[in-house]
Amino acid sequence: MQFHVTFAGRLASEFSTGLVITPLETSRRFDPLAQALQSSQNLGGRELVWRFDGGDITSDGGALVLQKLEKRDGIVRRFAACFTDYRKADRVEHPLLDLVMQRVFGLALGYEDLNDHDTLRSDLMMAVALSKDDVKGENRRRAQDRGKALAGKSTLNRLELTAPDYEGSPRQKESDKPETKKITVDPESMDALLVDLFLDAHQQAPEQIVLDLDATDDIVYGQQEGRF
Repeated sequence: MQFHVTFAGRLASEFSTGLVITPLETSRRFDPLAQALQSSQNLGGRELVWRFDGGDITSDGGALVLQKLEKRDGIVRRFAACFTDYRKADRVEHPLLDLVMQRVFGLALGYEDLNDHDTLRSDLMMAVALSKDDVKGENRRRAQDRGKALAGKSTLNRLELTAPDYEGSPRQKESDKPETKKITVDPESMDALLVDLFLDAHQQAPEQIVLDLDATDDIVYGQQEGRF
């Protein structure tokens, strides 16, 4: 049942305001066709106008803050130095630093899954944060990539799944299949960087460092990698 609300009473000094709720005799429903969308409406003397040609819109404005922080501190650049890129330079569209920065910025913005980058690769703000010259990706080599300035999940995947002992071979070990994952990381360099960044944040190195680790139990099923 629908209701309408009326207020009863005269001046507040004479009567207290009362709230009276009475049922409507007929239901009132919003009719979106009662007024055409292309016509304007007046609200209190102000014109209400709606348009659907706003152009490129993003909700990732925080990427510019990350860009400023990176220019000041160079943390991502130091992190990228822990990787080795064995890809052929003449076939690379996304340099190693761009891949690492895109992944780190995505994590900082709340995009933890690689699948998210199939959408983020078209985000103009992310392209600006990575200082891309062609922020709209209009000049990409392949037609299917045009309009997407950044790397997709398959390219970023090479940062995380390359075998640690890969040495630059064009073929997979014990196979004739071509090796596509050609970006390796040095875990020891990464560990050392984390320590250096921690020490850089202090005027004087502390005598003792306490690591307080809280375990989180996430139930996994099947023979998933990394289970324990």
